[in-house]
Amino acid sequence: MKTGMVILAGGVGKRMNKPIPKQFLILAGKPIIIHVLEKVEQLADVERVVITCPAEYVEQTQTLLEHRNLSGRFCCIEGGETRQESVYKGMLELGECDAVVIHEAVRPFVTLAEFRTLIDSEFENVIYGTRIPFTVLAGHEYVEDTLERSRLVNVQLPQKFDAKQLMAAHESARAEGIEFTEDASMLFHYQKSQIRILEGSERNIKITEPTDLIIGEAIYNEYVLGRAQD
Repeated sequence: MKTGMVILAGGVGKRMNKPIPKQFLILAGKPIIIHVLEKVEQLADVERVVITCPAEYVEQTQTLLEHRNLSGRFCCIEGGETRQESVYKGMLELGECDAVVIHEAVRPFVTLAEFRTLIDSEFENVIYGTRIPFTVLAGHEYVEDTLERSRLVNVQLPQKFDAKQLMAAHESARAEGIEFTEDASMLFHYQKSQIRILEGSERNIKITEPTDLIIGEAIYNEYVLGRAQD
């Protein structure tokens, strides 16, 4: 089975209040995106990896790949104006493949084992998720509805999908002009595909806010560096 991967690196650092995209911020001595790419490099069964990023950072990202001696399986292209469009463009760049793995450049604590479990899963469509340990209500200025916490899941990346099914869902969403925040919800909406949820990890955080960098350093020191020293 031919497997490709799209890595989303479209952040521009607005919420971080930094002059550079968050994927280039330093975490534990190296750019956040490198923590991801070093693991992906070890996945020999992923034949091609497409990184989508803002146009003005394509060259910088490509240079980063070259300096880190990452293999020719990796390439960088200009992403879209939205996350959804970036995934679509990344899949077009991948070309024909059976399965596609979607990940984010700012989730540096995904483990190699988690990638391999996802890729080796017998399920065509599979994602990671964690239970929600707090109460969630629907509403804006006022409470509009209650939600049953036991039926909710906090969706994480990476995710793996049947490439043809996901592309069909993207084509439908584009035709209708509908935006989704991630691909599992889109696939389920249009294809009604069975999507397996694997138990995720609380450590697999997305670096979005300034405090996430502080938390990230703590995670690295406790779990990554600590495990290496055991």
